[in-house]
Amino acid sequence: MKPLTELLHSFSESAISILDMAIALNAYTEINLSHDNSDLDNFVITDPKECQRYIDRVLEQNAAKVAYGGYLEQRNLYSDKANFSGNSTRNIHLGIDFWSRAGTKVLAPIDGWVHSFQNNDAIGDYGPTIILRHEIENIAFHTLYGHLSLESLNNIFVGKHYKQGDTLATLGTAAINVNYAPHLHFQIIHDMNDKKGDYPGVCAVGDMVFYTKNCPDPELLLKIGSK
Repeated sequence: MKPLTELLHSFSESAISILDMAIALNAYTEINLSHDNSDLDNFVITDPKECQRYIDRVLEQNAAKVAYGGYLEQRNLYSDKANFSGNSTRNIHLGIDFWSRAGTKVLAPIDGWVHSFQNNDAIGDYGPTIILRHEIENIAFHTLYGHLSLESLNNIFVGKHYKQGDTLATLGTAAINVNYAPHLHFQIIHDMNDKKGDYPGVCAVGDMVFYTKNCPDPELLLKIGSK
C-alpha cells in the first residue's frame, strides 16, 4: 500500500483549485506570516484588521486575489490567544491558509463525504468547520476546512457526498471565524484519533514529529506552487 504522501502527490499532475473557480490560479500569491518575517514588525498581526492590512499589501504588491501558505510556519499570530499558550506553547501551523474575501466559495478539492462538522466558536479557534473523509486506493484520510461562514453549516449532514469542484462552503467574516482576517484553513489529516468536527491546526514544537506525520503538507495534493 502506498504511503499517504505518495498517494497525495500522484493524485493529480496539475494544480487543484480550492477557492472559487472564477479566481484563476495565477491570481494566487505566497505570503509569509512566520515569526521571523521582519515585514510584520510594523503590524500587530494578532489584530484581524492589522493582519488584513498586511494581507492587502501583499495582494496589491503581487496583483493577486488570494494569498496562501503557512505549512509548518512558526507564527506569532496566536500569541494573544489563551488556548494556544500554557506549559507547551502551540505556534506551529499544520495546514495551508488561503486569505481572501469573506463570502468566497470554498471548493472540494477531491471527492469526499462529510465526516463531521461544528462551530468551534472559542476565540482563536476555527469558527464553523467541516471535515471530509476520502478514500483512494483503499487509503482513508480526511481534509479539514476551517474559518467558514455560519451558512456553510446549513443543509449539511454526516455522509453527504461532494464531488471534486463542488462548492462546499464560503469564507466567514472575522466576527464569525473568531478573530482572524477572512481565510480558509485547509489541512490534511490521516487519522482523526476519534475527534469529530475539530482537530488541532497548530501544534507545539515538541509535538511536530507526530503531527507532521499525521498531517502532511497540503501542497502535495493541491500543487498551487506549480501553477
